[in-house]
Amino acid sequence: MIRIGVSPRLFHPEPGARGVHTKLLDYLEHSVADWIGSRGALAFLLPLSDRAGDYAQALDGLVLQGGADISPLAYGEAPLKPEWAGDALRDRYEIALVRAFTAARKPVLGICRGAQLINVALGGSLHQDVPAHRTQDYDLHAHEVRLEPESGLARLYGESGPRRVVSIHHQAIKRLAPNLVVEARAEDGVIEAVRGTGASYVCAVQWHPEFHGGRDGFLDGGPLLDEFLQAARQ
Repeated sequence: MIRIGVSPRLFHPEPGARGVHTKLLDYLEHSVADWIGSRGALAFLLPLSDRAGDYAQALDGLVLQGGADISPLAYGEAPLKPEWAGDALRDRYEIALVRAFTAARKPVLGICRGAQLINVALGGSLHQDVPAHRTQDYDLHAHEVRLEPESGLARLYGESGPRRVVSIHHQAIKRLAPNLVVEARAEDGVIEAVRGTGASYVCAVQWHPEFHGGRDGFLDGGPLLDEFLQAARQ
């Protein structure tokens, strides 16, 4: 059975809190686990640690889930606003995971923040804020994407059909990392998907395929998951 590691979201202790909110928590949005499990794979949350290399050896693939901003310090910039300082602790851990899994030739799939993190981990940078894509609607916010002709996603989904996605973000890929190519863009040109050109499978989408199940007119997340899991089987 395929074993997929999922990077954790982090809940940091809150000043003045009591009980569990005084602790650092690793957590997984359940829709991601359900999506991975929909094809029979097992999802394992990878708690914050210094054992990225061990996880890469023990598991068949890695999924980076969404969540907090990436610290601009990770790509050599200062935050333009204090609230965009991101989560440097999570950044360092996920960068280590990406590098460990790719070094082990294990596939990596990024979702939302995960797409941005992969780009930074491989040497790219981000727009700190894209106001047109900023929203409070979470899984209710959607827009169209354009798949790049002859890209991996175009081959996967065909040249026509639903292209509507749930996409929630205000950071976005700016300078594309070496060894990545653009797979899809929003109608305003913002990069919405990338794919690695190296020996190890790397693919990332700015949208949330785990939110598309059963929603008429939305890009089916199944083919993307199938492709990722096939790479994990190999």
